[in-house]
Amino acid sequence: MRRQTATCGVNPAGSSRSLRLDPLSLPVRFDAHDPRADGYVRQIELHRERVVLRRAVRGMQMAINVRVSDFIGVALRGNDEAQALVLVHRDPSLSVPLLVGADGDELNEAWAIWSELFALPQLDEGACKPAARRRRANAIRARRPKFLMRRRPGVARELPVHREEREIIARN
Repeated sequence: MRRQTATCGVNPAGSSRSLRLDPLSLPVRFDAHDPRADGYVRQIELHRERVVLRRAVRGMQMAINVRVSDFIGVALRGNDEAQALVLVHRDPSLSVPLLVGADGDELNEAWAIWSELFALPQLDEGACKPAARRRRANAIRARRPKFLMRRRPGVARELPVHREEREIIARN
């Protein structure tokens, strides 16, 4: 694993300048902003087939390994002043920034390269909304519990009363 530096066209982590990753020199390791992590920083390892996100939350270290095929696509986000190229995941906290703050031509060119490299579609800003949470298909959920199946629903059952009948008792 090597860290891209300013000599190869990428700014070092912690630099005040914008983030630019070279898609042709993978694997790469860099730091990105994470509002939930300790120190607001997470470390990202980007490979052609997987992404590893490392961060600490309340002192607990975690590493999340995500396949590139699990990502939805590569999206261009932002407004006219600040734009970013992002590898979009269904869970927004797993999305990865690829390129931040470049001119329009450079962004469009990088957008096509990253999308081709990962074999993911180019997404519009409107299509980047997270998908609704999928409900689990559970066949047992709609059934009544077994102990309720033995009872009749409604008011408690009263025992039948047989009037004017002789009771037969078997004794040995």
